[in-house]
Amino acid sequence: MEPGLALKEASPALPLGEAEAAELNDAFERAPPAEILRWAHGAFPEGRLILTSTFGVGGMALIHILAREGIRLPVVFIDTLYHFPETVEHAEAMRDRYGFELRTYRPAPSRKFFEAEHGGRLWERDEEAFHEWTKVAPMRDALTGVLGWVTGRRRDQSPTRAAMPHLELASRVKINPLARWTLDDVWSFIRAENVPYHPLHDLGYASIGDAPLTTPVRPGEHERAGRWRGSARLECGLHGI
Repeated sequence: MEPGLALKEASPALPLGEAEAAELNDAFERAPPAEILRWAHGAFPEGRLILTSTFGVGGMALIHILAREGIRLPVVFIDTLYHFPETVEHAEAMRDRYGFELRTYRPAPSRKFFEAEHGGRLWERDEEAFHEWTKVAPMRDALTGVLGWVTGRRRDQSPTRAAMPHLELASRVKINPLARWTLDDVWSFIRAENVPYHPLHDLGYASIGDAPLTTPVRPGEHERAGRWRGSARLECGLHGI
């Protein structure tokens, strides 16, 4: 890991201005994720900063760094009702291990309730509507009152993320501490720090989403090739909020 940098503190008036964000993004290109997280923790009012995660390796790296730094952030988990059972079990096990506040948001009390309103196998009939109802709508609820949103996204994950900065400005500030890391960097950190990871990774699932729309990755395929296989889709819509 690189040595830390003394980064400028953000103004308490949020969201950040474009000039300040540009200056910080320049500094963050030389900063390790832990320093970016320390900056974020100090820059946002208490209760206004969250981490979102589905507990893949990037999310687990961030959760581990936060714990190591003594930073307590609520972790938001969007339970679409169609996750693998292992994902839900892993989320709860990591809450117990690391002691963070787990905020779980669902589109309905249960899959039975959801399908009573929208019908079964919605992803086959209208994939856009499926993602809107199971992910985007619950995330909008989760972001109520939030000023800063920490994600585990990286530039090497897809063409839509290739130019992603560490700070993105919109209605809130999105913070991407792992933007510069590669998948190899993440796994090197996971192994070096003995961080627990999702059990489906050992079964060939490199990127894990909803069970009906996620398959294992074949040798030589890209990390996200198992997401929406056979489709041109690269994003579920969450990060367009």
